[in-house]
Amino acid sequence: MYYHRLGKIPHKRHTQFRQLDGSLYKEELVSSEGFSGIYSNLYHINAPTRIKALKDPVKYGPQLIKDYALRQTHLNTSKVTTTGQDYLSARKVLLANNDCSISICSPVQRKMDYFYKNAEGDEVIYIHDGHGVLISPFGKLEIKQGDYVVIPRTVIYKLEFAEGPLRLLIIEAASPVETVKRYRNELGQLGEHAPYCERDIRPPQELITDTSKGEFLMKIKKQGYLHQYVYDYSPLDLVGWDGFLWPYAFSIHDFEPITGRIHQPPPVHQTFQAHNFVICSFVPRLFDYHPLAIPAPYNHSNIDSDEVLYYAEGNFMSRRGIERGSFTLHPGGLPHGPHPGTVEKSIGAKETHELAVMIDTFKPLYLTEDSLAFLDKNYPMSWTDNSEGGFNEINTP
Repeated sequence: MYYHRLGKIPHKRHTQFRQLDGSLYKEELVSSEGFSGIYSNLYHINAPTRIKALKDPVKYGPQLIKDYALRQTHLNTSKVTTTGQDYLSARKVLLANNDCSISICSPVQRKMDYFYKNAEGDEVIYIHDGHGVLISPFGKLEIKQGDYVVIPRTVIYKLEFAEGPLRLLIIEAASPVETVKRYRNELGQLGEHAPYCERDIRPPQELITDTSKGEFLMKIKKQGYLHQYVYDYSPLDLVGWDGFLWPYAFSIHDFEPITGRIHQPPPVHQTFQAHNFVICSFVPRLFDYHPLAIPAPYNHSNIDSDEVLYYAEGNFMSRRGIERGSFTLHPGGLPHGPHPGTVEKSIGAKETHELAVMIDTFKPLYLTEDSLAFLDKNYPMSWTDNSEGGFNEINTP
């Protein structure tokens, strides 16, 4: 990430910075990896340590299925219109391990009436449908369909969406979510070879300094609970901040695909990295241009990773029976590849207009109890030549 600032800040950090009444603004350092990682300095009107009340914690988190058999898996969430009443109750974790979790979220309520803080994980929200605003102490961030919204852990925020279809894919990481290391030079700038650059990354643009008093509920996620803190002032009481740690948006439509004469492997689509998993973006692109190229992907055996595809838009030529909003899980230990007939059919194709998000994990993923409502039990047999049943002509990367 790069340096950004909003509002009023003192000339030097950790020095006197006074309000009009002579009292000091309250400085808060938000840092990662102790004091060794990226950080920001925030300047509050009120002390961020002062609370009004503590409510009882509420148990929160998925139930993992540890005895699910090794099999190719399709979770068809395409028909989902709502998954719960509010943002947190609507977050349904479908796949998880110790490194990450993958959820869908389609809340009925379009505006959160509380603030939320994830105290143990970075979050990436992919806006499949909807548009609105993320409001945090760092400012106001407009978000729209196709955006990845990256929220570092401990950032306080609330979401407000406009009326209309709302579908979110949420990836939670136990480690920092970062731009891809091989895309960066030694000073951290994204290089000329990278499929996106800093001007594609949108930081908060409008600081909201709320001086109001009352009761402000903050729900903090940690260790399987939502811990409920009540403040008598708004968490949006900043007059300024600066640093490298802040929430941002990056549109999948600003990812520039890397193509070649023959089929390129999935790492060319990598968008973010974290410990033990990566996030990739499959976007509209020209197909391979070798005269004997086969655009459909080759069969692949995952030796040490699980592959999750979330199908967002378009016509995926090598996969049948998958719809907009479907997930596939191709686990390590099994080969996967194009469905029968799709390889020959792909030859001669010039381009694709697909959009998909891929999460590759290097530790096995577990299904959750919530995922079973979407399970397509016929999917493991869908590579059989005589398989039937309303398959569409769609193609996974």
